[in-house]
Amino acid sequence: MNKSISRVATAVLVLFGALFVNMNVIALVQADDLANHPANRRLIVREYEITRGPIVVGEHAVAMSTATDGELTYLRTYPEGPRYAHLTGYYSIVLQRSGLEAALNEQLTGRPTQMVAQNLAELLGQRDVAGNAVVLTINPAVQAAAEAALDGREGAVVVIDPNTGSVLASYSNPTFDPNPLSQHDTSAIATAWEQLLADPSRPLLDRALRETYPPGSTFKLIVAAAALEQGRTPLTRFPDERVFDVPQTTADIGNFGGGLCNQGEPLTLEDALRVSCNTVFARLGVDLGADVLVEQAERFGLNRAVPYELSISPSVIPTELDIPQTAQSAIGQRDVRVTPMQMAIVAAAIANDGVIMRPHVVATVRNPEGARVRSGESGRWTDLPGDGRAISSRTAQQLRRTMVETVLRGTATRARIDGVEVGGKTGTAQTGGDPIAWFVGFAGDDLAIAVAVTDEGPDATGGAVAAPIARTVLQAAIDADASTG
Repeated sequence: MNKSISRVATAVLVLFGALFVNMNVIALVQADDLANHPANRRLIVREYEITRGPIVVGEHAVAMSTATDGELTYLRTYPEGPRYAHLTGYYSIVLQRSGLEAALNEQLTGRPTQMVAQNLAELLGQRDVAGNAVVLTINPAVQAAAEAALDGREGAVVVIDPNTGSVLASYSNPTFDPNPLSQHDTSAIATAWEQLLADPSRPLLDRALRETYPPGSTFKLIVAAAALEQGRTPLTRFPDERVFDVPQTTADIGNFGGGLCNQGEPLTLEDALRVSCNTVFARLGVDLGADVLVEQAERFGLNRAVPYELSISPSVIPTELDIPQTAQSAIGQRDVRVTPMQMAIVAAAIANDGVIMRPHVVATVRNPEGARVRSGESGRWTDLPGDGRAISSRTAQQLRRTMVETVLRGTATRARIDGVEVGGKTGTAQTGGDPIAWFVGFAGDDLAIAVAVTDEGPDATGGAVAAPIARTVLQAAIDADASTG
């Protein structure tokens, strides 16, 4: 009997000891993590007592807080909700935060989250301390033009200033309205969320940053860059073949429409890029070899995490390619996948003499008195191979000249703007379903605008659909620059 009591007592002591240790771990080690966990409702309610700072585009707030009479002191609203939804995200009592509302939460609340959890403002007798304003680099006219140009079609537009990396527009369609997700009626929030999740067009997906596509013929810019960096010239000549006989496979590569590119006569590298000749670039990719192709792609930012305020899906090219894979990758097919943001970065690098600037969408953070708290993360993207120089200045100049010719008398003539230098490259990527139409390029006397456009429609081609979208957006950027200059 005594032995049984002793065993029970020992077991109880062990359990009490384990409970004591666990309570101390929670109280001393995990306290901060638990207090600051996004699912901590007490923390969220406490945040609703703060006048959350606005997110500003141009002169207007695209996310702002207004006072209420309910349990939650403030309501987050989005005056132009769908136009900026994938940038701002939502601020929700049920769903917590997304987009810039999540990424810049500490700036918008005006203090580290830990300070909120510790009720520091309350201890100081300041229950309502306004947060900071986050001012974006987005140009409202360019963002509106991107929305209008897509005109309800599935796709995305990204516009970057190549000289600074400032993002002037980032728009994805279909989009959504964050206001129903940010209201205080939890039942209505749940209904709105379920409807968005059930929508087959995936409106919650930010196609500009989070969707990766085969780049199609726009990838030929990277292949041409590799060739020029390896000693070829714009006048290097190639045979005009109806089909390139890919070694080690029977899956040969033909041109768009099945024809020749130059009536059977040899053509130069610049002409092959201008008319987007598949057989030339498949041959060129094999001649250069997989290692050269991958290295050049990585110098443009593929296989790297893009430094940006919002999460961007990695753009990838496999690092080990056999000969058939290399040929197919050289025309932007097979396993190469890129985001519109990545291809805007490629266009911007070519426009900026081969140098890649860090893309950023935050211009400044300002306190309630208007004083600058900090500036956006700008400068060269230095953690790339080549310290942010994707190609030499000479190669960039050669590519720019060919891209301008592509708009004047190649596959991208529908991107032409009278009186403005526009350079570009179209692409139409095959996916097994609807094709992906592409345009990437630049415009302006000082080449201060770079753009990437995707369109996922069943009738989409780069020249017929993506190029006119790009023209509309580029024109709006040029007009906006002129009006502020």
